[in-house]
Amino acid sequence: MKIFLRLIIFIDLINSITTFAQNYPQGYFRNPLNIPINLAANFGAVRSNHFHMGLDIRTNSQENLPVVSAADGYVSRIKVERYGFGNAVYVTHPNGYTTVYAHLNKYFDQLDKYVKDQQYKDEKWEQDISFSPNQFPVTKGQLIALSGNTGGSAGPHLHFEIRDTKTEECINPLLFGFNIPDGIAPIISGLYWYDRRFSTYEPGANGIAVKKAGNVYTSNVIQVDSPQISFAIKAVDKANQGFNLGIYDAELLMDGKLVYSFKIDRIHYNDTRYINGCVDYTKFIRDKMSIQHLSNLPGMKLPNYSSGSDGIINLQDNEVHNIEIILKDVNGNTSRLITKVQLSNSSEKISSNNKTLSPNESKTIKTENAEINLSKNAAYDAVNFNMYEKSDAEAVSGAIILNSPYIPIHDYYSLKIKPNRKLSNEEKDKTVLELNYGSDKNIIKAKWNGDWAEGQFNRLGTARLLVDNNLPFVSPSWKEGAILSSGSLRLKGTTKVGDIESFRAELDGKWLRFARVKDDFVYVFDEKCPKGSGSHTLKVTTINTAGNTNTQTFTFQ
Repeated sequence: MKIFLRLIIFIDLINSITTFAQNYPQGYFRNPLNIPINLAANFGAVRSNHFHMGLDIRTNSQENLPVVSAADGYVSRIKVERYGFGNAVYVTHPNGYTTVYAHLNKYFDQLDKYVKDQQYKDEKWEQDISFSPNQFPVTKGQLIALSGNTGGSAGPHLHFEIRDTKTEECINPLLFGFNIPDGIAPIISGLYWYDRRFSTYEPGANGIAVKKAGNVYTSNVIQVDSPQISFAIKAVDKANQGFNLGIYDAELLMDGKLVYSFKIDRIHYNDTRYINGCVDYTKFIRDKMSIQHLSNLPGMKLPNYSSGSDGIINLQDNEVHNIEIILKDVNGNTSRLITKVQLSNSSEKISSNNKTLSPNESKTIKTENAEINLSKNAAYDAVNFNMYEKSDAEAVSGAIILNSPYIPIHDYYSLKIKPNRKLSNEEKDKTVLELNYGSDKNIIKAKWNGDWAEGQFNRLGTARLLVDNNLPFVSPSWKEGAILSSGSLRLKGTTKVGDIESFRAELDGKWLRFARVKDDFVYVFDEKCPKGSGSHTLKVTTINTAGNTNTQTFTFQ
């Protein structure tokens, strides 16, 4: 038996390597760092509302490591943004691919100067600049940036992507033959089944304990009371570096026949939110558990992901059926879960037909003072959408309960709320829509249509209207008039409701470039304010979500 399993694993490995070599150039791209690749995250790893779209390469907890071009090409684009990629470089290559390098601290000198000049010309820190092939050509191994921790980064690392230049799809970089030793098969820690006469949200997952013996996992015979079921798996790929990586390839077989499979080779950013239909969203948000469906939800339309049938198993007898789940990483390391399923004492319950929100159907739901309009793409699975109002002493409207933050919505919906009293034009101008989804809040400026405030969100939770007359402000890291010897100015931004949407700093009457670092604003001293240049006046103007504007003045030497 052991020899047979080893033979299967070896054949899987050879087939995998052969397939990758046929489809993607092997060895064309080099390691973008000058240290061995050590992964903190792989392509397709489960993230909040998106798949991870590249490799997170560890930088030994350091910043400012040299980042080099993975192949010959030219810098085709840069981005500078508060969240997301932070500082990023895009390099387009002659073989039809573009590589992306993100969370950078600094671009190489000529590019850094160009970006800085553009920022001063536009008087705007955030940038998205495209370049022609002859502006910044680069060669394989050439320094293009220094690594960092900018944007939506939780620690120093390099985010690296490979994209199809024409389609802009992100492709799994591990398919291109990078030398990353990996001899560890995926690790399975849980198996779940769902009664598919119902929505996967209600009644939800039924957990099955699994036992491990080598790379083979087993469980007791699974007794189910529904003739229609599907499975889901809780598993991670560890590689050789200890981090929890995402599962690359999964297959589900019953009695030796393929029922369902998925493989994460390529994803477009336009489609990455479909991850919410590939995982048990409720358990991911509520319990912080990553459980991936081995079936398609009716509203999940991610292309190039799954094959076989929809993954729903129809049990037409009371016989014991063999179930096998096969998980593989890109290197062909394979784990198998072998179990059995049996329909016993089928319950007489039938699926409810009163679901108020169904996949592939648009829906408008109203209460006395609120209305939500959901598109046909909103739902991944059927939802008993419960919407109601309750009083809220802090708001100028009732609190509108939009079902539950543990149920996903795929795209943006429009929400209308009527205030609980007549608002003046001045109050309307300072009104924001707040959506509280438990772990955070999304606050946007209200748009008015008569007496109704309108806005758009793509998560569920509790919504309300707030009138915000509070000024935003910044707090300096230095005392007024102080003589500064440190290398930077740092201002901490604060606003009671919403966010600081606009920031402008002028040094002695001229625009000064501050970078946005989360909630702080940072200026690193340079030729715009050289050492020994005497006393300076810094004027800072901030505007928050509601449109409140505050101007503050600080001095230093």
